[in-house]
Amino acid sequence: MALSAQALPSSSRKRSVGTHLSEINVTPFVDVMLVLLVIFMVTAPMMQSGIGVNLPQAETDSKPAEEGLTLTVTKDQYVHVGESVININLLERRLIEYFANRPKKIVYLQIDKDVPWGVGVRIMDITKKAGIEIVGVITEPIDVKDKRK
Repeated sequence: MALSAQALPSSSRKRSVGTHLSEINVTPFVDVMLVLLVIFMVTAPMMQSGIGVNLPQAETDSKPAEEGLTLTVTKDQYVHVGESVININLLERRLIEYFANRPKKIVYLQIDKDVPWGVGVRIMDITKKAGIEIVGVITEPIDVKDKRK
């Protein structure tokens, strides 16, 4: 009952050292990142959504300056301060809070052309009561085709 040397694994036998790569292949990773970059570059302009307002047209172009707050009134008479909707009854308080520590108090009104004039006047009145110094109205320029008519 002797043990044979061939039956037991020998520790004296040397294991063959393989040349395994310990580096990660980054080529597929870069390919996936480039595809994602292209997808985001194509879809990013589509994701910019604003508040849908049909502005009245005027002969002069009126774009808001860098400073100031833009109030938007939609056709459904919802008042938007920036991107958030606010109740018209809370608008005066919100304007006072917004302009509390600002030296220039400028508000631009972006009112849909289908909104009754009385609603626009009411919002202008609220902004004046809140202490706003300058109230501007944003319009769309008249097209060249419309001027000829």
